[in-house]
Parts: sequence; C-alpha cells; structure tokens
Amino acid sequence: MSTVGMTIAGHRIGPDHPVYIVAELSANHSQDYGRAEELVHTAAAAGADAVKLQTYTPDTMTIDCDAEEFRIRDTIWEGRTLYDLYAEAYTPWDWQPGLKKEAEKLGLELFSTPFDATAVDFLEEMGVPAYKVASFEIVDLPLISKIAATGKPIIMSIGMATRDEIRQAVTTARSAGANEIALLRCTSAYPALPEEADLRTIPDLAESFSTIPGVSDHTIDIVVPITAVALGARIVEKHLTLSRGDSGPDSSFSLEPAEFKDMVEAIRTTEKALGTVRYGPREGERASTVFRRSLFVVEDIRRGEPFTHQNIRSIRPGHGLPPSRLDHVIGKIAARDLERGAPLRETDIDFG
Repeated sequence: MSTVGMTIAGHRIGPDHPVYIVAELSANHSQDYGRAEELVHTAAAAGADAVKLQTYTPDTMTIDCDAEEFRIRDTIWEGRTLYDLYAEAYTPWDWQPGLKKEAEKLGLELFSTPFDATAVDFLEEMGVPAYKVASFEIVDLPLISKIAATGKPIIMSIGMATRDEIRQAVTTARSAGANEIALLRCTSAYPALPEEADLRTIPDLAESFSTIPGVSDHTIDIVVPITAVALGARIVEKHLTLSRGDSGPDSSFSLEPAEFKDMVEAIRTTEKALGTVRYGPREGERASTVFRRSLFVVEDIRRGEPFTHQNIRSIRPGHGLPPSRLDHVIGKIAARDLERGAPLRETDIDFG
C-alpha cells in the first residue's frame, strides 16, 4: 500500500497516524444557526477530528424548474424538485465563518464541499484548510481544477465513478497543483446498504492512485466504517444529526450523537487492535507460556535407566524441554535420579 500522507491544519493523516474522523453536518441544521452550532459541539464531544459543511445555494446547483427532468425519482426525496430540495438543505453562507471559528475553539478543523467556482472563492476568503469533492462532482473536472489550484489538500468521494473517471479526476487535480489527495470509497445511495459498500476497493484505491484511502459512509450503522479502517481507511466521513427523527433531508441516514461517539471509540479500538506486524510473545503474554506443553517425568526414574514413552510425556505446564525434543530423548539414559512430576532438563539426560 502507498505510504503517501497529507496534512490538514497541522493534523497529519496517513498510514502511521490516527484515522481522521469527519462529521458531515450537511442539511441537519434544519435552517437553524443555533442547531448548526450545537452540531459542531456534538461533533467535538463525540471525538471527531473535523466537521464538514456544504457550500452551495439552490441557484448555484440548478434552476427553479418544475419540468419532469428536474424532479427526483427513486430516492428518499421522491417527487421533489432539485431546487426545492437544495433550498431546504443548503447551509447559508453567512453562517459558515462563524461555524468555522466555533469549531476551531473546540479544537476541530472545519472545511467544506464547494459545488461551483464561486463557492471555492468564498471558502478561500474564509481560509478553510482543505476541500472535499462530492461523489457526484468527481466528473466536474473544471471544478476540481479550480479547487486544486488553491494548493490545499483535496478529499474526493468516488461514488459511482469508474476507474477511468477517478484517474481523470486525480490527474486533473495533480496537474492543477494538488499534491495531497485522498479518495474515499462511497456508495451514492441514501441510505446505503452494507452489502453495497465494496470495501475491498479501499486498499486498491491507495495502490492504484497513490492516494490516502478512506470511506464516506451512508449506512445507518457503524460496522462499515470500522471494517473500512481494518482494511486501511485513513479517513472516515459520516453524517451527524441530533436526532434521526428530525424531518431534515439527510437525517434518516445520519448517526445520532451517541452512535457517532460509539463509532469513534470503536475506530480507536480497531486502530489499537491492528497494531504492527509482530511474532512471538508480548510481555503480557509471557505468564501464559506456562500453559504450553513440555516434557515431564511421569514415573520415578533411576540414574542409568532409559527414557521411554511410559516414564516421560508431553504435558502441561511448560517448564520442561519443548515437546519437539521427545523423539530425541526417547532411548537416552537418565543422568541422575528423577522423581515423578519433575520437568525434564537438558542436564537430566546422558547423551554419552
């Protein structure tokens, strides 16, 4: 796997560093600034490293049109127009600098997903430390080029992108000046099903594109991100809501505060469990070596008597010679008197 890394506001991300956990606020503020601020505090309390916003308006995303082409089908937003959905979901731009300051007071980084060039210009004025490219925008090469020209780290969700589309996005970003790129495995369904996650893609992303691998997960669970970490994900992005019972556009596939905290704690435990490549006992395991088998005297043996399968055996505990020596010992002569229950030692054997 590639050993590339990236740094966001001094926060190092890569194979030798803790997983970077991002709380996606998205539309879960319900157009209430106080609620948006509460989500930032909730993210900090749950152990997130960063919070992420989305920077667009309904007019930068689409046009206000009732034509059939602009109506959403086969999703949780069935029948709504794109304009109507984005009017409800967008985060007012005048909130975003204040939310950034609030996040920084709590020790969190805050960055955003821009959806057009004006959003990039706005976020540059705001001084965000990184950018996210949404899964649907990975084919918008002019937007990626605009973001990359800032020289800041870029995190891209791959969503439905083909290998060629990902390669074009990465090549475009690098050509425009981006040196630090992460690719997140993502299923562009809301909510997504675990069986659609295809997490084995994660190590392939790192190897194929020499990028930081991660996951942006829309399942209503914490198993997928934890599994992703076990497979090498170094960034985890998950939607956060105060309550899934809220009627917001994204609340139904977001984690509640206690769930998000459980996910963070499970990821940190997973990191510890992955450890390093190691063989042999740890210090804490040494006491357990007594439960290994070893060679013991099981009948009294007089000096000069031969060792047989009847008077020595491989049994627990592990204080005697290793069981692998049994065939070498059988037929040899006892160098001294041995009592039943004595561990067999090298000095007990007359090899002469």
